Amino acid sequence: MPFLDHLEELRWRILWSLLALVACSIVAFGLVYYFNVLDLLVEPIREAYDDPDLRLINLSPADPFFVTLRLAIYGGVILSFPILVYHTWAFLSPALEKDEKRAIMPALYLGLVLFVAGVALAYFAALPVTLEFFKAFLTTSLEAQLEINATLGFIVRMLIAFGVVFELPIVILALSLMGLVTPAFLRSKRRHAIVLITILASFITPGDAITLTLFMMVPLILLYEFGIFLSAGVYRRRAKAEKAMEKEYEASLEPPSESVETRDDG
Repeated sequence: MPFLDHLEELRWRILWSLLALVACSIVAFGLVYYFNVLDLLVEPIREAYDDPDLRLINLSPADPFFVTLRLAIYGGVILSFPILVYHTWAFLSPALEKDEKRAIMPALYLGLVLFVAGVALAYFAALPVTLEFFKAFLTTSLEAQLEINATLGFIVRMLIAFGVVFELPIVILALSLMGLVTPAFLRSKRRHAIVLITILASFITPGDAITLTLFMMVPLILLYEFGIFLSAGVYRRRAKAEKAMEKEYEASLEPPSESVETRDDG
């Protein structure tokens, strides 16, 4: 396909992806509003402060609307993810090898599963402990005034941070497909990776050492090992493909066998 045709296809792919995102965000807006997703996000704060009637304060009449709109956009991205994957795949797949196609397509949906798993871990495990940690610094001279934008911004950022860092195996897989990292390299840098994971976990999950270890370090180390497993699979497939090509090349160099014809000279 000529270069300009590629640009034209890319333009339409982006356009359809944006339309899907807008449509899914509209649907997500209704879901957030009618199913009270905002109340679901406030629930961990109520449990942490032992106040079932706790409410967040808003400093502007428009704050509830814009908070709902932001949550709808986040939901729209999740709902439109299969469509976004389809258009991305349809544009990139003609340029990929057969083995790369087999590896990338499942990895895209695995990335969504890992993202949801990270968000679930943050919501049900890490977030309550983190809120309890911050609550311990609330002295008698301070009164908690939880503003809607700042509070929900903190919660959403933490949920997204967990979801993003859980994409570590997909990042390793992509780098392996591009030939930038190898399983041997990843194994040799395991200690360095653990140090970086510890630093990253300390920023994402403030709290005591037990919280840091259980809710972030251990999952990330396991995900790093899973990434090494995926990288090894990529290079095993690549080695098999290279051996098959070598055999075909050697077979093409062999001279054709001559058939011996016998005839009766009578």
